[in-house]
Amino acid sequence: MKLLILTGMSGSGKSTAFKMLEDMGYYCVDNLPIQLLKSVVELAENGAFDQKIVVGIDVRNGRSMKLLPDILQELDNDNKQFSILYLDAEDEVLIKRYKETRRNHPLSGRERIAAGIEKERKDIGFLREEADYVIDTTHLLTRELKEELEKIFVDDADYKSLFVTIISFGFKYGIPEDADLVFDVRFLPNPYYDTELRPFTGNDKPIKDFVLKYDEAKTFLSKTTDLIKFLIPNYIKEGKNQLVIAVGCTGGKHRSVCLADEIFNALNNDESYGLKIEHRDIGKDALRGK
Repeated sequence: MKLLILTGMSGSGKSTAFKMLEDMGYYCVDNLPIQLLKSVVELAENGAFDQKIVVGIDVRNGRSMKLLPDILQELDNDNKQFSILYLDAEDEVLIKRYKETRRNHPLSGRERIAAGIEKERKDIGFLREEADYVIDTTHLLTRELKEELEKIFVDDADYKSLFVTIISFGFKYGIPEDADLVFDVRFLPNPYYDTELRPFTGNDKPIKDFVLKYDEAKTFLSKTTDLIKFLIPNYIKEGKNQLVIAVGCTGGKHRSVCLADEIFNALNNDESYGLKIEHRDIGKDALRGK
């Protein structure tokens, strides 16, 4: 018997995760009354289910949530095997998702959505601390969430508690609001002023050759990657789930794209964390006819 408890913040993608886990062969029971959890475990042990089981438990249980810590402790004391998957996302993203779907937060009542989110974090914070797996969906696309779930529950790969996003951007379009580390590479010569190079992007060889021929660029990459490699294991130790590294130049098309790619390549050989790259502003100048 293999029991997985799926929980987390409302709006973090639990419904989507349920569908994915069902496709992976799990028998899914959503919004189970907490009082029935031990009964489900007993039924599973007696062979009532042929499949692995995932049970959804969250704040929809209302006041019964206060019973959960004792029930989990009883299961643990009885050597019942279970694991907890907790989905989370930043408050701003949760609010945006609720506004897009025009749904009310289960705890907000007549108050603002933010008030409901604050209450929910207080009510289920203990589950995040007890969780075996915490996935922050703030920056994850649906396919990326599926990939993370498959790595854990299908491929049985080592769980990566930290997901690193490297993003290039243009300062004239604003610094990414969710950036943890921001590196300004406008000190390097700008290929924009070379009319032959201007149409290319930092993904193209002519721009890479131009940017990387400068010793300053090589020194920047060496010192920056050393710093990031020092920080990442300490962030993992501290319990951080998301790290956003932003690299910016003026327009986000040339220098920042090239150097973000180089940082990504330098970090991409470590399997202790997840990694992806985004080029936020790479096409904006073209769209504006510049």
